[in-house]
Amino acid sequence: MFTRKENSTNHHNEIYLKNNCGLSVTLAMIGARWKINIMANLLDGQKLRYSELKEKLTGISERVLSAKLKELENDHLIERVEYGGFPPKVEYSLTEKGNSLKEILDSMKNWGNQQAKEEET
Repeated sequence: MFTRKENSTNHHNEIYLKNNCGLSVTLAMIGARWKINIMANLLDGQKLRYSELKEKLTGISERVLSAKLKELENDHLIERVEYGGFPPKVEYSLTEKGNSLKEILDSMKNWGNQQAKEEET
């Protein structure tokens, strides 16, 4: 994430929303374009390597994938486990905190599927 000037209106609004609006906190953690897609691929206890995530997320650049993985890791929604050896092996999985979003992500998926069906008719 980027840092705003401390005296800017946007900075004050951001602080207010973080302190007073749970929805804003949730969206700040998972609302970026690729974050939900990354998490959806890790649901149900899956552990995926970087290359497997990259393959599943058609159209994402390596730079963006790395950045979003770091953001999710910093928010304690995913964990990164590095195994020794050459080449180094790294796996990503949801943390307990990340898994706590499963019901929300499933509801969002079901709602989106319903909207897509309604638009087809």
